Order: sequence, then C-alpha cells, then structure tokens
Amino acid sequence: MVDFEPRQRTFILDRNSPGNGTERDETPGDLIRRTTAAALKAISGRMDLDVAYAAGNGSVRGAEIRLPSPPRTILAADLARLRGTADAIGLRLRYHDDGVHARRMPQLPEARKVYEMVELARVEALGARRMAGVAANIAEVLEQRARAEGLDRAVRREQVSLAEVMRLIARERFAGLAPPPSAKAAVDLWRDEVEAKAGATLDRLKDLLGDQDAFSRGLQDLLYQLDLGVDPSDDSQDSEDSEEGQQAQDSASSGEQQDGDGEGQDQQQDGETQAPGSSEASGEQDGLDDGDDITLLGAGTEEAGGPSREHQEQLSNSAAFERPYQPYTTAFDQIVTAEDLCDSDELTRLRHQLDNQMAHLQGVVSKLANRLQRKLMAQQTRSWDFDLEEGILDAGRLARIVANPMHSLSFKIEKETNFRDTVVSLLIDNSGSMRGRPITVAAMSADLLARTLERCGVKVEVLGFTTKAWKGGQAREKWQSEGKPVNPGRLNDLRHIVYKGADAPWRRVRRNLGLMLREGILKENIDGEALLWAHERLIARSEQRRILMVISDGAPVDDSTLSANPGNTLEKHLRDVIAFIENRSPVELVAIGIGHDVTRYYRRAVTIMDAEDLGGTMMRQLTALFDDEDGRRGGR
Repeated sequence: MVDFEPRQRTFILDRNSPGNGTERDETPGDLIRRTTAAALKAISGRMDLDVAYAAGNGSVRGAEIRLPSPPRTILAADLARLRGTADAIGLRLRYHDDGVHARRMPQLPEARKVYEMVELARVEALGARRMAGVAANIAEVLEQRARAEGLDRAVRREQVSLAEVMRLIARERFAGLAPPPSAKAAVDLWRDEVEAKAGATLDRLKDLLGDQDAFSRGLQDLLYQLDLGVDPSDDSQDSEDSEEGQQAQDSASSGEQQDGDGEGQDQQQDGETQAPGSSEASGEQDGLDDGDDITLLGAGTEEAGGPSREHQEQLSNSAAFERPYQPYTTAFDQIVTAEDLCDSDELTRLRHQLDNQMAHLQGVVSKLANRLQRKLMAQQTRSWDFDLEEGILDAGRLARIVANPMHSLSFKIEKETNFRDTVVSLLIDNSGSMRGRPITVAAMSADLLARTLERCGVKVEVLGFTTKAWKGGQAREKWQSEGKPVNPGRLNDLRHIVYKGADAPWRRVRRNLGLMLREGILKENIDGEALLWAHERLIARSEQRRILMVISDGAPVDDSTLSANPGNTLEKHLRDVIAFIENRSPVELVAIGIGHDVTRYYRRAVTIMDAEDLGGTMMRQLTALFDDEDGRRGGR
C-alpha cells in the first residue's frame, strides 16, 4: 500500500531552462502518475501523447490519453490496474491499425466480439514477447477482471462469453501465457470445442502476428470455423470487404483534407476530426478511435465492452449541431467517484441518514419497483413451441404414447427470447436548487431503482453533475488573468460524480448515494456537457439497449458563464445536445423535471410538481419504455 501523503524531494529539469535543475515537492502519487505516463509513451513510441488521469477506465481520444486516477491511498491492486491499462493502451497504439481492423469487421455482434478479442490477444502477445514486465502487468489486470466477471464461479458454458474465452486461449497460443488462475476453469469449459474446431487456424495465426492485414484475413477463417462467419472462400464477400475498406479510406482522406484546412501539414497528417462532446478536434492515428474506452481491462469498473463501429462513426462524423459554445478551459474539470469526495466515516453517516428518510417511501415505490421487475422478468422468461416433428423430445407428452402407441413422438423447441441486454444510466442534477427534499428523494429513488434493476439483470449506473465552485472557479480566474477575452465560453470548473458504475454491485456502493445529502456538494448546473458525458459512457457499453434518464429541476444555470456570454449560451447548447442524442444516437433519452417544465427541451419527458412523486414516475417511465419495446417487436 502506498500513502499519497508523505512528500519527497525530487530533482527535475525545468523544460524551459535546459540544463538548469529545479527542485520541487513530489508526492508518491505524482511520481506514479509521471512514471506511468513516461512508460506509456515509451511503449507506444509516441512522445506527443497528452496523458491525464480521471475516474473510470482508460480511454484514447487522438493524442489525448485518459488513465484511471489512482486513489489517495493506493493498494497493489490499484497500481496493477493502472499499469496494466497504460501498457494495454501503449501496445494498441504501437501495433494496431484501425483502418486495417475495420476493413473486415464482421456484422454479427457475437462475431464482432470474438474478432475484437482475438485482435487484442495479438497486440498483447507482441508486447509480451518483447517486454516481460508488460506481460505481467496485463496478466494481473486480467486476473482482477476474471474475478470481477465471476469467471471463477462459472460451471456451465452459458455463464462464460465465448469472446472472453477466445481472448485467453489465443493469448495462450500466441505468447505461451496461461489463462489467469480465476479464469482457468471457465476456459476449460470451452477449450475442447475451440481446439477441435479452430486449433489449427490459431496455430496459423500465430505466424501472422506481425502482419495485421494477413492476421485479420485469417480471422475470417477462425470465425467461420466457430460458426460465426461466412465462408471465407466466397469471392463476393472479399470484394465487398475491399469496397467497404476503400470507401472507408476515401472517407477518411476526405475528412483529413477538410479538417486540415488552414491548420498546417502536421494536422493533416494526424487526420483530425471533430467529435461531439469534445471542445477541441481529436485525431485518430494508429490507435483507438476517438473516445474508445480500454474497458476490456477495467476489472470491477463500469464497462465491459465497446461501442460498435457504426455508432463510433455516427458520433465522430455527425454534424448534428454547431458548437460556438466551448469551455474556456477544461484543465480544472473533474470526474470523481463519491469515495474521492468524502471519507468513509462520513459516507457511512450520510447513508444512515438516507436510510432513515427512506422508511415511509419504501412501501409505495417498492410496489412500483416490483411491477417493473415482473415486467422485465416476463420478457426474459423462456417459452417453447410444442408438437413439432423435430427438436427436443417432449417428455411431458410421453404418457399419451403409452396410452396409444399409434401417436407419434412429440418434440419441442425453445423460442428465442426477445429481451435485449439493457443498461440504464440515471443522470441526476446536483445543483443548489435541488437542495433539501428534491435531492433526498432523488437519492432514495435512485437507490431503489438500482436495486430493482440489478435483481432483473439490468445494469444501472448513477451519475451526478454540478460544478466545483459558485460563480466560477479556477477557469474564471484564468480568464481574468488573461485579459478577459470576449465570449470566452464556459467559465466554471465541472464536477461530474460517479455514484455507482454500471458494473459495480449495489451492495458495494450503497453508501455513495448518501453523498448527495452532504452540505456543499450541490452548486451550479451545466446540463449540456453533463448530458454528453453520460451519453459517451453509455456509448462505450456493449449492451444492445442503452437508456439515459435525466432528473433535473430547471434549465442550465452558471452565473459566471452567463455573465460573460450571450444569455442563451448554456440553454442553446443543451438543446443542441438533446437534438443530437434524440435524432442521431442509439441511446434512448427520457427526462423527468421536478417543478420545472422540461418537455420544452426533451421529446420524451414528464414534469412533476412534488418531489415525492419522483420514485413512482421513474418506474412508470421505464415501464413505458419497455412497453414501447414490446410494441415495436409486435409491429415487426
């Protein structure tokens, strides 16, 4: 365990004064961040990377890298996760080409997952062959992930994803690295079948690790042998892939010329494109797509998958809204977990306070929660077609054969369930106007909803948004010190709070929701950027259906920003973001306004005048969404 409090004196060179040594205080935490960033740059071979630290998983946006922020007191597991994530990003930037990868990307979701995982194993194997330390770091994170995903408890194939298994088997075949101890039994459930069907192909792929184009072509054979792809000998399929790849390259070239106009030759080479939700253009180069999360290494954290390529392109290429709005600076923005804002004892006290206030609401909201649970469970119920000529022998109808031997045998087949994997994100306004009863009821409702959806197998995350200061913070101070430029954009420091990650069990994070009751947390609200943040987290998820529910009590307000910009700056940005999500994104958006009419912003919205109605309204809105899903399936 490393405590970040003690400080040590570190002698460093001042970049602005070559040859002159300067002395500064550096905590162990600073040292870990600095050395991790240096190692990532060395592994990737790119010194131009901008490495920052924030809550959540690692991600890449052009040359901007986000790594998991280490906690104040860092344990060995935290350090292993940080190093393993950094090494994985570095290897992918060095050995992976997105254009080559996309050229033969399969369409079926399961095939795509296997395709992604085996490519990940290729990249990791190349790094492991050259750097034993990198292999050890990633192995430690894989062990954490295996335990978090419950692979150590798997006893049937249905409990284990084929894609996860293929990554570990391919990694073992390519680099001689055994699966993590917690995943060994899960891998053995699939090993015989995989070896029988595709063992020879995996051996051939081992010889192609250095040639990504040939490797991705060989992956088509692998998918076909696993009954996940088309026959690779089909020439028409190859020609289609070639055409799609050429179109993608042409499109990318066109985008580079447009984005590079007037920006200089370096930006043209980087191929920078503008992505919704970012304040600056972000490049793509030999690495992950803009906004890609390194979620495959996120043991015990939010996501366990990535956005589909269609969704990435849709978000990256969208011109859904003009954006004169931009932050003056994002240097002081903050994405934190609840634990980082409050010590353990106070979180426990606040949770006890929340529990005391939940007693009288438990009955009413629980009834609605049970109704939602019954609806969700009914959609997941298995059903059968009976009296068929082939299928599984129907033992329940054998008695009539005994009674009358002239009856033929009866068979049954299980119907395909229509229920789609779903994740729900609750984005709660943590502004000062929510203080008192509204924020208390919001915390209670989020708590009950999280428990209900978890029982139904639906993952849910709870997020909050506010600012770090009233009437501007360090961003405003920076603006003032730089001469107060006209129309500076947002002049406050964002604080986005993760109360519960989608993959975190409720019992582990139940204390966090009490933080909403803490004095001083609730300040101002900048809804547009918070909505984009929550949206991007959902887009990075692998679930087929993603629902974003916003709970707010008013329009966006930040006095510092509004005093230096046109009065409709924040509201216009919010409207543009909503229009983008509702019209161009796969995320389903619903809003609940407390004492404020949000129907003028959101297409699917409801306004309540009493905070006590919030829990029931949340349940009804979610129930309506699932009713709509049933209707759409029936119509099809």
